[in-house]
Amino acid sequence: MDSPHTGRIVLVTGASRGIGRATAIALGKAGAHVIAVARTIGGLEELDDDIKREGGTATLVPLDLKDYPGIDRMAAAIGERWGRLDALFGNAGVLGPLTPVVHLHQKAWDELMAVNVTANWRMIRAFDPLLRKSEAGRVLMVSSAVARMNRPYWGGYAISKAALEMLTFTYAAELNGTKVHVNVLNPGPTRTRMRAEAMPGEDPMTLPAPEELTPLILEMLSPACDKTGELVAFRWP
Repeated sequence: MDSPHTGRIVLVTGASRGIGRATAIALGKAGAHVIAVARTIGGLEELDDDIKREGGTATLVPLDLKDYPGIDRMAAAIGERWGRLDALFGNAGVLGPLTPVVHLHQKAWDELMAVNVTANWRMIRAFDPLLRKSEAGRVLMVSSAVARMNRPYWGGYAISKAALEMLTFTYAAELNGTKVHVNVLNPGPTRTRMRAEAMPGEDPMTLPAPEELTPLILEMLSPACDKTGELVAFRWP
């Protein structure tokens, strides 16, 4: 029996490692054609090998998401080739320095907002027409529990993720009644490079691997998902 993802065109940002990589491989295995976006060509090529090994297919897009005109060009190319986008998994993000908000340098602040907020707004703006052309357009943006925790020294990251959540929920409300469903994922503590940077003394083996999140992510990106405008949290036993 075919997977619900068979034949779907799904774009994954931050696809070269961590949750993005695991999701791209799982989508490819499930029959989706994966448009994998990341900054590193080498990481994308390794990902492509793994997707092919699982019987899937991918289009590789080396792109820094701060290249906003590049996002527009990518959307135009996808529209020309496929005429639609079935799902967007907005996974890419940066942690930034963990420091008091008054000590954040302008460059760090600008980077956080550029990648975690503005790039996702540009993605939504660029891909909205193609998502609407899908029979079941799905958008899932990755946030964090710190967006609602008021944790000292995490202000830059938390503020950017809170902004991303409001962007996503507003977009979901504007699409109410359409075939496009838009949600936010809180993955929780996960065995990723970003988590290791944030918590250097933590034993990563006490955390779930990115692959353990993929069933929930694929469920949220599936045509069968009827949720929209919701925050969905991964729960690990």
